Amino acid sequence: MNKADLIRELEKTLGSRKAATEALDTVFDTIVREVVRGGKVAITGFGTFDRVDRAARTGRNPHTGTSVRIPESKSPRFRPGTAFKDYVHAPSSLPTSAPATGRAAAGTAATSGTSATRKAAAKKAASASTGGSAKKTTAKKTAKKSATKKTATTASTKKASAKKATKKS
Repeated sequence: MNKADLIRELEKTLGSRKAATEALDTVFDTIVREVVRGGKVAITGFGTFDRVDRAARTGRNPHTGTSVRIPESKSPRFRPGTAFKDYVHAPSSLPTSAPATGRAAAGTAATSGTSATRKAAAKKAASASTGGSAKKTTAKKTAKKSATKKTATTASTKKASAKKATKKS
């Protein structure tokens, strides 16, 4: 997705292409100006934009091995928020009707609490959307994992007893 695609998506909500373009340009401009000033832009449920100041340092040219002086620099950084990370990790928890960012996203069961709570909420959402087939799939995966572990354990036990028998003789 590029800027034109974003504008098309915003156009559906805002009603006109001009309004969508102005809104997107204003958001980008505001974020860039604040980061350039050294500030931080935190968007709940989405992430944080800030500036990283890197000190001058000495590096090495990998081709020749000579020392190279690297000057100090400033670079923008984006760190995704918890809700964003959770949605990427479990796309099934992404709400279909409401925007994925903001207070609504930050307060959902899938994005708050412990990781066990998030996993349980994601599993519950997956089973609700698939009519319970997620439970069957999870049970099959668990059965496969335990069978694989048993096979691996049995094989390693056989190898160990073969080694002991070889050492004794």
